[in-house]
Amino acid sequence: MARLDIQQADMAILGGQAATADILFQMGLDSASGRYGATDLVSAHKWFNIAALKGNREAVLHRKEISGEMSREDIAEAQRCAREWLSAH
Repeated sequence: MARLDIQQADMAILGGQAATADILFQMGLDSASGRYGATDLVSAHKWFNIAALKGNREAVLHRKEISGEMSREDIAEAQRCAREWLSAH
């Protein structure tokens, strides 16, 4: 059996596909809705932030919407995670 090396567990969902703005946006929706487990607004914000940087306009609106439900600390953590992801990829 082949061994798949993944730096972060949340990247497994990409399944070898390029991280396009649309895929990242969908990851944000999945995190915000709890599609694969518990709702995770920090992760959702991170993915929406990255998708917005890659040109997805809807991601900007969703990021703004969930920001109203998050603490400043959570938003800061999401932004830090987005920067880390961008640095690694």
